[in-house]
Amino acid sequence: MAISRSRIRLPWPADAIPLMLAPMQGVTNRAIRDLFSNWVGPDVLFTEFVRVSGNSKTRIAASDRKEISCQRGTAPLVVQLIGSSPAALVAAARQAQSAGAVHLNLNLGCPYGRMTSSLTGGKLLQRPDLIEELVPALREVIQGSFSIKLRAGYDDHLTVFRLLPLFETAGVDFLVLHPRTVLQNYTGQADHQVTKEVVRATGLPVIANGDIRTAAVGKQILQLTGAAGLMLGRGAIADPWLFKRLRGEAAENPGRSERLELMQRFMREVVKRYAVLFCGEKQILTKIKGVLTAMEEPQLQLHVDKLKKAKTLADFELRLNELS
Repeated sequence: MAISRSRIRLPWPADAIPLMLAPMQGVTNRAIRDLFSNWVGPDVLFTEFVRVSGNSKTRIAASDRKEISCQRGTAPLVVQLIGSSPAALVAAARQAQSAGAVHLNLNLGCPYGRMTSSLTGGKLLQRPDLIEELVPALREVIQGSFSIKLRAGYDDHLTVFRLLPLFETAGVDFLVLHPRTVLQNYTGQADHQVTKEVVRATGLPVIANGDIRTAAVGKQILQLTGAAGLMLGRGAIADPWLFKRLRGEAAENPGRSERLELMQRFMREVVKRYAVLFCGEKQILTKIKGVLTAMEEPQLQLHVDKLKKAKTLADFELRLNELS
């Protein structure tokens, strides 16, 4: 279906190929987003998902409202909502915009939904009838850009193709596609042949997400799929300069010593920022280890494992200084 370019609202310049920092629960809080903004300048940032309560009049928790309103730098911030009730999500969208959100995203992909009895995240892909009610209702109240981040399906890679006409006619502005099913979780490989076919099947901009761990792979995915841009998650946590490498501003294939030095610098910044954001040594150390868990990189795994064994912040700092 042909989509009017004048109708689409995007959080990036229309002629750009945006590189986005993925929403990662327990990782991409405002401290990490600010760190990436200062270091490498992602074109678009996403919040961790904002849980929408179906039972409370306060649809969005106070802590999440703080994340929504806390934006530094010039990169647009996309607020990602996760929930199941159309009425609750519509109310939450209004609250988010009142708190300063300009760009809103609906999560239809997180495997988190498998762990609960409610239809949230990727679990909603089992209920296209509910999505048909939800998406137009959100579009009606969202004044800025409205995007959807989704898996290819719950247990079937063809689900996304069946939803494309709805996304187009409802006025969704862009899609972020992780081409696994929800049931796959993070096993196997993201099938970007699916991404390519989705790009061909819709006039909406499609952002490719999943298993982009090196600049070479990112460039290959852009060439293969024709995607409008890339979303970087675990690959960027393991190598924050992946943004620079994709832009040609840093070496495309860094050596082991460079990777370790960058890891040291990055984690020192995380420690410093988390000491301000979180309270108490135990919580700070737990949150730091959450970042390390997202560093899924064989070249760094031995060092990551050593850091995760730290019992105190002093022990962590010692282990960090010993990296070689």
